[in-house]
Amino acid sequence: MKLRQQGRRRGRPGPARQLQAHNRRLAREVQQRTRELTALALHLQTAREDERARLARDLHDELGALLTATKLDAARLRARLQAAAPPAAEALACLASLVASLDGVITLKRRITEELCPSSLAHLGLAVTLQTLAREFATRSGLQVHLALAEGVGPLAPPAALAAYRIVQEALSNIAQHAQAGQLWLKLRTHGAQVLLEVRDDGRGFVPAAVPPCRHGLVGMRFRAEAAGGTLTLQSAPGLGTRVALSLPVQAAAPAPA
Repeated sequence: MKLRQQGRRRGRPGPARQLQAHNRRLAREVQQRTRELTALALHLQTAREDERARLARDLHDELGALLTATKLDAARLRARLQAAAPPAAEALACLASLVASLDGVITLKRRITEELCPSSLAHLGLAVTLQTLAREFATRSGLQVHLALAEGVGPLAPPAALAAYRIVQEALSNIAQHAQAGQLWLKLRTHGAQVLLEVRDDGRGFVPAAVPPCRHGLVGMRFRAEAAGGTLTLQSAPGLGTRVALSLPVQAAAPAPA
């Protein structure tokens, strides 16, 4: 009888081993769910960028064509009014106001198009694109912006360059909404095999640990950085402003053709 009881004890794992096996199974399930959620978040982010690109194309092509045609019509009408005898001064003044309004709408269309899908990233590079973004932000917000953007950084893979742009966009939006800052500093440089980007302000700051998890802006910034193979750090304290630092890997050079 004793031998049978010992055999049963040897064949059945004890409570400690059962707990370890259960924990390992839970860890595998958590890792699988994390991979699935990460893949879903990346898919949703890609889908959102694709939709932004489509909207930017529609704005550029369709709205741009309508605005251009309207401006040409206004120019022809102004020429006829100027040729009238006597010139219709009041109508010309109204027409000049209309043309000025059209110019403003065209400028706004260009800015929205670039914010939706920054084509200048591919054509002019990250430094020039960030310079334009920062100067427009300074005009709208009234903040004093200090730029130290090294040209020719990288090179970065296109998804990484877009991630850097979106992170700066989000950081500037947070500064405008929450920081109560007077100045901000935007720096971009290459250090070894990393591209380093920093956004810092002199605002009221906050306690990062006290930020609720529902603040999707900060979570989205960190996810964008990690999805692009980089890291993002956030430093802030009450009364000491906020610093967002991004590090992205330089894209490996393509092998030379044989």
